[in-house]
Amino acid sequence: MLTPLDIHNKEFKRSFRGYNEDEIDEFLDRVVKDYEQLYRENVDLKDSIDKLKTKVEHFQHLENTLHNTLVVAQETAEEVKLNAKKEAELIIKEAKATGQRLLDEANLKVKEKMTEYEEINQRSQLYRTRMRTLVLTQLELLKDSDEAEEE
Repeated sequence: MLTPLDIHNKEFKRSFRGYNEDEIDEFLDRVVKDYEQLYRENVDLKDSIDKLKTKVEHFQHLENTLHNTLVVAQETAEEVKLNAKKEAELIIKEAKATGQRLLDEANLKVKEKMTEYEEINQRSQLYRTRMRTLVLTQLELLKDSDEAEEE
């Protein structure tokens, strides 16, 4: 690549009836100046491009990291949702089982109380029957005793 210093140090051979040296030197000085400015701008632009490439790579890496983080977050959310659903189903199942057990226990107690009630009712009827028989027997005895006294 041609540098500004190469242009500045370029020497041309002299020839008889050649170009005017002062005009050539003046022109070459302008070319060197313009070329040097373009050369510096080119170097600056290359540095800027390198910096921008580095930034782009950084942002691409950041984008990949964010994408991966988002995917992990979505997977975690789905997993949490699935676990919550399973836990809710388990709680419902346990609640139904507990409810059925309590209902079965209550039905058993009702049956036991009904059996107790029937036994008490039977005893009560038996007691009434015995009392009625006793009272009737006593009345019969009183009646017989009254008849015997009247005789």
